[in-house]
Amino acid sequence: MTSPLPAYEKLVRHFHELHVIGSASSLLSWDQQTYRPIKAAAHRAEQLAYFAKLHHEKSTSKEALDLVDELAAAVPRDDSDVSVNVREIKRQSDKLRKLPGDLVEELSRAEALGQDAWIEAKKTSDFKTFAPWLEKLLGLKKQVADHYGYSTSRYDALLDDYEPGANSAEIAQVFASVRDELITLVRQVVDSGKRPAVEKLTGNWPQSQQEAFARQAAQAVGFDFGAGRMDISTHPFCTDLGSGDVRITTRFDDASFYGSFYSVLHEVGHALYEQGLPVENYPGLPRSQAISLGIHESQSRMWENLVGRSASFWTHFFPVAKQIFGKRMDGITQSELLFAVNDVRPSLIRTESDEVTYNLHVLLRFEIEKDLIEDKLAVKDLPELWNVRMKKYLGIDVPDHARGCMQDIHWSAGLVGYFPTYTLGNLYAAQFFNQAKQQLGDLDASFAKGEFRPLLDWLRTNIHVLGKTHTASELVKKITGKPLSAEPLLTHLRAKVGQFYS
Repeated sequence: MTSPLPAYEKLVRHFHELHVIGSASSLLSWDQQTYRPIKAAAHRAEQLAYFAKLHHEKSTSKEALDLVDELAAAVPRDDSDVSVNVREIKRQSDKLRKLPGDLVEELSRAEALGQDAWIEAKKTSDFKTFAPWLEKLLGLKKQVADHYGYSTSRYDALLDDYEPGANSAEIAQVFASVRDELITLVRQVVDSGKRPAVEKLTGNWPQSQQEAFARQAAQAVGFDFGAGRMDISTHPFCTDLGSGDVRITTRFDDASFYGSFYSVLHEVGHALYEQGLPVENYPGLPRSQAISLGIHESQSRMWENLVGRSASFWTHFFPVAKQIFGKRMDGITQSELLFAVNDVRPSLIRTESDEVTYNLHVLLRFEIEKDLIEDKLAVKDLPELWNVRMKKYLGIDVPDHARGCMQDIHWSAGLVGYFPTYTLGNLYAAQFFNQAKQQLGDLDASFAKGEFRPLLDWLRTNIHVLGKTHTASELVKKITGKPLSAEPLLTHLRAKVGQFYS
């Protein structure tokens, strides 16, 4: 072939079609978590299974695979758009061609029904009802991993779907580098005897006012509601349905406004990344897709924690909160609110945990799901091990399964290998944020004035618009000049504990 361009243009058209199929499936999944009637569960599962099978058949057709192989052999490996797209399509195609279509279809159906089973079982903390679904899903994910192939750990094959190139041995080293110090910081907080006045922020926060406050903050940091929306779901999430359609969800609790508020900031961070990707120029192509879940989580955790829990952020938003919540804010000072949203306290729920204990929650899930996939742990023994590890890492007792091993949606949705990316995201976020502050100057002064665009523009230029041009490790070195390190995150957490707990 003298020129790869005609074949490449054919590949682009093919992947645009795949993108349309995938976005339609994503829309069905979004509706499943938000507005779909309960009695439509079985039909929705069939719809999702059909689209999953259709997408897989078109992705792995002989014509498509021959085209990918032809281009992979002809296109030079560099950072050009064509090279990036061909390289990443080839990497993904090599995995997909190993999976039988029937397995893809069955897994999609089981994920849809499994999520419904989880939602219902969680309401009554009934693990025994959900356990058969979890066993089925884990069995299917083991089959996927075995078809992919792996060198040392079956878990690595699944981890690669979310964090390409990573492996569980490296992840274990990352956790080992932070675990002991996190546990020490938690003990220092407990021993300090200091506690924020959280009782002042507990109870009677009307949902309508919470939603108004969250929407104003989301728009202020850059979320484009003209290209997205916010709804309610059992578990908060963000989903990209295609160009101009990025959606987030949250859940509200009248007893506390900041649990929901920070879940909104978290999902907005994901949404800002999706809205910053060059989707219109490369629809459905890797050049317009996120690098990895770890990089994706770096964006959500940055806006949620490094920005949203800062003193400068609340310098701007405290008056806004007083205006929206009215008399409910009477008797609450800005310093009291700031201490409350930075409270370090072992807790049951991962999504509501503080910055220090959060990664211990992730460590627990990583260890357990790895053992489940490697047949070192039976599903029936999961709750007991969960409770033991919660006591070991966080020093608290688990009262029920709903607030224990059933609290996350991930396993019911087949998202095995996802959890470690949360901690990777925290590490990436701290390192990126340090670099942004060095290059942009006094970000706190900007935040205090309600100016968040400088940071967003920096993220758009250095991360978002690049799509999958680089791997996660390459991107960290490119932006910061250093490989990924735990030190920026630990430095941030030490400073926080010192600031609030002396």
